[in-house]
Amino acid sequence: MRLLPTKQCQTGMRLGKVIYNEDGIILLGVNVALTDPLINRLVQLGIDYLYIQDPNTDDVIIESPLSDQTRFKAITEIRNNFRSLMEQSSSKQVFKNPTLGKSFNNVLHMIIDDLNEHPDALIMLTDIHVMKNYLYNHSLNVAVVVLSLGITHGYSRKDLFTLGLGAILHDIGKTKINAELLTKNRVFTPDEYNEMQKHTTLGYQILKEEANIPLLSAHCAFQHHERVNGTGYPRGIKGDEIHEFAKWIAIADSYDAMTNHRPYRAAMLPHEAMEVLYGCSGTLYDRKMVAMFRDNVAIYPLGLTVKLNTGEKGVVTKINPNYPQRPIIRVFANADGDKSEPYEIDLSQKLMLMIEQVNTQ
Repeated sequence: MRLLPTKQCQTGMRLGKVIYNEDGIILLGVNVALTDPLINRLVQLGIDYLYIQDPNTDDVIIESPLSDQTRFKAITEIRNNFRSLMEQSSSKQVFKNPTLGKSFNNVLHMIIDDLNEHPDALIMLTDIHVMKNYLYNHSLNVAVVVLSLGITHGYSRKDLFTLGLGAILHDIGKTKINAELLTKNRVFTPDEYNEMQKHTTLGYQILKEEANIPLLSAHCAFQHHERVNGTGYPRGIKGDEIHEFAKWIAIADSYDAMTNHRPYRAAMLPHEAMEVLYGCSGTLYDRKMVAMFRDNVAIYPLGLTVKLNTGEKGVVTKINPNYPQRPIIRVFANADGDKSEPYEIDLSQKLMLMIEQVNTQ
């Protein structure tokens, strides 16, 4: 299958992967035929990319890091707990919820078990979902990325649980922010931005008193917008004053935000988001952590259409685990744009070849 911008898709193309609604339930299944009205609707729903069936790449299988059961259970728990907090009478008053930690216990162990089944897999969030409730899917995506990194880093099961709980609940303070701010389709005004910044403190206040929430998980919510050079919020702490768990979450939070559609901008592709992160390493983000993240993320995901510096065009068909920035490309058009018999180039063996452009038809 191939990954294409939704706006480049055409009537008659068929979906290669399911699309989930905001509650984690399948909205459109594999093999659904696209029509112009359906494509337009998917664009309106904030779905910028689709996996499409393609006979030239039908052997490219793109697996989700989570099982359908785990994803549905996780989204359900996030939705139910976050909605409960949103519906409480005061937008700023903090209520105790003694079952909050227990409700995520089983989910986190399911996520960790799923990720442990593929310990060498590169980070590639391939699930496509409607962005109506961005907060739910973002919370899950950040947890998946952070736990993948934590497993690679060698954290114990206990530490993974604390880290994962802090990641999945890092934005829980947004349940106490005016809902209109969370869905704005433009950049915040200074006053709105100041209001949104309060979610870190509110999240900490929600989590720190809960009997089943480790205090360190609460500090993940408190510190995930702090930056290593001291320019973050809410306290402007820097360097080693920021716990390493919060530093991991800061990277994953930024990466997922950039690679998902927002009301005021389209989603970036992984390599574009990585360029931003790397440009900010050592100032906003921990340099060594960004380097580790780079080495464990599929910068050019499977199915992506690319153009090489030779002019040849093809699709990413395999990722080199040791050199994720140098994937294997199945070329289907020569430098003149003429269709050719498909052949594969391993960029880790052809160092003079570079990916020059992506998503070229």
